[in-house]
Amino acid sequence: MGKGGLGNLMKQFQQMQAKMEELQARLEEEEIEGTAGGGMVKCIVNGKQELLEIRIDPEVVNPEDVEMLQDLIVAAVNQARQKAQELQAEQMATLTGGFNIPGMNLPF
Repeated sequence: MGKGGLGNLMKQFQQMQAKMEELQARLEEEEIEGTAGGGMVKCIVNGKQELLEIRIDPEVVNPEDVEMLQDLIVAAVNQARQKAQELQAEQMATLTGGFNIPGMNLPF
């Protein structure tokens, strides 16, 4: 690879790195909801899969069945995280033009 080719490659890498930083910032601002129990338990995660909020309908709070509430919370969080992973994958595919570039995984 000639000197000009290496310079172009470095420029492309820097542009990709800047786009990755923009993507990470956008994902951090996204809010994705997961629900369980017909909406009795809701949680919000950002696009980086960080848990931001949990809402629990008082009707589902039963001291005699804490295990059900725990299961609903886990299900809602897992649903939201899965949606966030799908969003990350979509955004990454847009950034890379659908190509799988080794070493270009999002650092989340």
